[in-house]
Amino acid sequence: MLSLLRPLLAVCLYLLLLPGCQGRFPGYNNGFHYQDISNGNGNGEIYFNGVRLHVESPEPSVSATRGSSVTLPCHFHYKPELTKPRRTRIKWSWLPANTITTPVSPEAFARETEVMVAMGNRHRSYGSFRGRVRLRRSVPGDMSLVINELQLNDTGRYRCEVIDGLEDESVTVELEMRGVVFPYYSQKGRYHFNFFGAQEACQDQDATLATFEQLFTAWEEGLDWCNAGWLADGTVQYPITVPREGCGGGDLAPGLRNYGQRHRLLHHYDAFCFSASVKGTVYFLNQPTKLNFTEAVQTCASDGSQIAKAGQLYAAWRLTGLDRCDAGWLADGSVRYPITKARANCGPPQPGVRTVGFPPLDLTFGVYCYR
Repeated sequence: MLSLLRPLLAVCLYLLLLPGCQGRFPGYNNGFHYQDISNGNGNGEIYFNGVRLHVESPEPSVSATRGSSVTLPCHFHYKPELTKPRRTRIKWSWLPANTITTPVSPEAFARETEVMVAMGNRHRSYGSFRGRVRLRRSVPGDMSLVINELQLNDTGRYRCEVIDGLEDESVTVELEMRGVVFPYYSQKGRYHFNFFGAQEACQDQDATLATFEQLFTAWEEGLDWCNAGWLADGTVQYPITVPREGCGGGDLAPGLRNYGQRHRLLHHYDAFCFSASVKGTVYFLNQPTKLNFTEAVQTCASDGSQIAKAGQLYAAWRLTGLDRCDAGWLADGSVRYPITKARANCGPPQPGVRTVGFPPLDLTFGVYCYR
């Protein structure tokens, strides 16, 4: 029976596109405005009467800091200009950073998540973006997306799609987060995280697994680390600025050493985490005596704060210039200290966060708190 209906359905759909056919189907409305398409070439082909829809973004890439507001620019117009405004549908969608492939493949479109849909004054936002997004609408044709309270996981490729009847044009904008990539390993030592363990470890430190682009940028800025770590896309890589034996070989050029995709459950490595700016303040708590780990946690609480996490310390070092040549406890039981201006008796000659390690919890050090 279904096979007999298919030709009839095809005829009905075809008739809907022919001039004057809307009247043959009373009450038909698909929610879109269609331009007059009565001008054809006699061969059954239809086309617009010369008015074209253009969708553009002046900034293909935008960067922002965590917790801030960011605007992803998108504008549309017609050539030639219209004498009367048309009813258009705007759709913003998002491809997370850890799923981006270049160039954009048809499969990528299927993975895009809806962020916001708007038609006229009506709009709806979805998922984690609900209540955090709006259209700017500063001038006619401005459909720029404003995202408030930017989160670490908001990075990725955003698509602004404008739908006008049979026309559908779009443009993409990359959203990047300003922050810092740092290697992270387990208290048990090197190579103890499977992929999901690495994700959880980064989240516990107020960070996320770094993307390839973030690790590549860190390598360009001088990050050199000879232990392989998980990235957000499930690959395992590590950055080398000074080639040497034991780190991929001394005869290879500097760059990212790539192990490719690994089994997310069975294989174990370290992690490369990414942390952006923090809303609070990370500070070294001055005390007359050094503290063991339990005392450090209690002392931060007594000061109206909490013991800082590794991701917060790295972000404070990179983004606010925190510089302190005093080793201090962090929430994960590690001991570290941030150096912006390298100097004698404060570790290597390069700036960075120095990691003492994961010492026994009864040893005494200072403490870094977060308020």
